[in-house]
Amino acid sequence: MNGKRQKQIKAFLVEEFGEEKGGELFGKQTKTLDELIKTQKNKSARQMKTLAGTILPCIALYKTLSTDGLSQEAAYVYMRAYMLDKAAAQKHASMAGMEAVPGFYAIYSRIFLNVMRKSDLWESTQRREKNFFDVTIQKCLWHTACAENGCPELRRLFCDSDNVAYGGLKKLGFARTKTLGCGDDCCDFHFFRK
Repeated sequence: MNGKRQKQIKAFLVEEFGEEKGGELFGKQTKTLDELIKTQKNKSARQMKTLAGTILPCIALYKTLSTDGLSQEAAYVYMRAYMLDKAAAQKHASMAGMEAVPGFYAIYSRIFLNVMRKSDLWESTQRREKNFFDVTIQKCLWHTACAENGCPELRRLFCDSDNVAYGGLKKLGFARTKTLGCGDDCCDFHFFRK
């Protein structure tokens, strides 16, 4: 597994734990990730790609930290730092860069809604008006994967990552009042033109 997420996780572990310990933890995380990938059942090709490239690396990192002498609470603190300060912050920087594209809001809303309609990563309903679009997610692969892999506490971090990734943009506003990760019945994404 040499994906972008894995490179980011390796850099995070080396930064947090030093070259030797970080490298050792990364080796354990990679082994755990491989095992998690092998245990996935009844998933489509698209779901497996997202699981292997995005979701399961985080779950493997959490499991590795939790079984390597850290308490579950300490492992969660490291996961929060990784998921919000590294992964979500990088997505936010990417989104902020895309805002420079003329017509960004119209292009982004069209692509986002199209992906939501056609993907089997979520079960959702969508609504679009001229200056806003809403997506209500009733089921999500991130939420399901955390439960299936024995770490439901990570659900909240995946949801909190959206707040970092989409918050504070200049052309695209973001709000949400409910999330599956916090135990609600849905995630109610509301995006609007600023």
